[in-house]
Amino acid sequence: MTVTADPPADGVKLSRGQVVQALSGLMMGLFVAILAGTVVANALPRIVADLGGSQSSYTWVVTTELLAMTATVPLWGKLSDLYNKKLLIQLSLLMFVIGSLVAGFSQDIGTLIASRVVQGIGAGGLTALVSVVMAAMVSPRELGRYMGIFGAVFAVGTVAGPLIGGVMVDTSWLGWRWCFFLGVPFAALAILLLQRTLKLPTVKREGVKVDYLGAFLIMLGVSTLLVWTSLAGHQFDWLSGWSFFLVGAGVVVLALAVWVESRVAEPIVPLSIFRNRTVTLTTIVSFLVGVAMFGGTVFLSQYFQLSLGKSPTVAGLMGLPMIFGLLVSSTVSGQLISKTGKWKVYLVLGGILMVVGFALLATIDRNTSIVLLSAYMVVLGIGVGMLMQNLVLVAQNDVAAQDLGASTSVLTFFRSLGGTVGVSVLGAVLANRLTSEVTAHLGPLPDGGGTSAVPDLNLLPPEIANVFRDAYGVATSSIFLYCLPFAALAVLVVFFIKQIPLKTQTGAERLAQESADAVAVD
Repeated sequence: MTVTADPPADGVKLSRGQVVQALSGLMMGLFVAILAGTVVANALPRIVADLGGSQSSYTWVVTTELLAMTATVPLWGKLSDLYNKKLLIQLSLLMFVIGSLVAGFSQDIGTLIASRVVQGIGAGGLTALVSVVMAAMVSPRELGRYMGIFGAVFAVGTVAGPLIGGVMVDTSWLGWRWCFFLGVPFAALAILLLQRTLKLPTVKREGVKVDYLGAFLIMLGVSTLLVWTSLAGHQFDWLSGWSFFLVGAGVVVLALAVWVESRVAEPIVPLSIFRNRTVTLTTIVSFLVGVAMFGGTVFLSQYFQLSLGKSPTVAGLMGLPMIFGLLVSSTVSGQLISKTGKWKVYLVLGGILMVVGFALLATIDRNTSIVLLSAYMVVLGIGVGMLMQNLVLVAQNDVAAQDLGASTSVLTFFRSLGGTVGVSVLGAVLANRLTSEVTAHLGPLPDGGGTSAVPDLNLLPPEIANVFRDAYGVATSSIFLYCLPFAALAVLVVFFIKQIPLKTQTGAERLAQESADAVAVD
């Protein structure tokens, strides 16, 4: 295989103004990708009811988008190492637009679920490619100053999504279909902005062959395991025939994928990158943070509404303290990292604050004051803001330029995988704790516990509604208690990541240099 690249003088080194211009399109694309997965949270009951869906359909509207996004991230990352990054990110935005339009015009639940798969594939591309493109434009030493924007977009999309969805549903002249239409103009604008502002050198790689068999096996194996974590505890027991079948099948397929990846010239996930200690450790931390962060915080909106009795709109606003903490800490730590070149202290401090935040949230109940709850969320947000995005920076700094896409997508993939596992497993924990709390006060209910579906507390007698509110408070606090070991283990692993000086060359400059070195050796 022959690799050639334009010399650095041909526009590789971008000015700060050019980076900021390109960043506007990238951040807009990332925002709509995150919004796709969160905006339906408060709108789903109305959507499924209007389209005549079942409780199973309710689950799959969320799960299919997450499955498609998580499973395709490694493929997008590898493609970015081989082909034009600008074209790939525009293609992922286009897929997102198509999926969103089909979802918004859906007349039945089957069409909606299929459209969510298309949305998820597009969102997977955006999730994987934004960090890769940034690494190509900006050196690791300078990248820290932009990480705060990444963290802010991520936090706003995660927390504002349910709020926007609730407002859409509650507004009679809009309706739930605008949950999907809303992202279309932003995605289209992002495509245009990227076309005008994103300028990366052309990298030509001759004789490249994409390992589509390996990609298929990875997606099939991961999807099988994600289906298991999504359905276990709801459709069947964790220890059941279906569980053993799905886990066994997923493990066998992934083992076959590893065998294939170890024997092809251009693997989707180069196994050699795991020989790099930094990549391996940051991948483990990303998975653990995903389990703890997503698994814990995804249930906060439910706690606000069902335990504290807030409306969907107010519940969305109550997530703002976490956004504030994440925004401030990611911005400040990013600036300090770029200024000093030291990053490990912020990862360690962020991990410790994340543990403290989960410990504080493990004490909440129905009677916790809003002020106290907001303070706990600020602590958690500060910790996550210091830790999550800077992990990507650390990994990108310690790999060859030609593996930037693969290493970045691996971190993103394992963070998403951890989030999916966390939501599924901790969701089952919450349901079991909720059932035990309710039955302890009311005895066995006619439907086998009464908690298989989210109750409308406004329709229940006050004394029964209060039992459910107390139960949701206790069950939610137990979720954060279960998050603590994952967060503590993440801090422990961070201690073993070696402090390496941040490089001052952009990804494009490093690739050109590596290509020149390879030619000189030949």
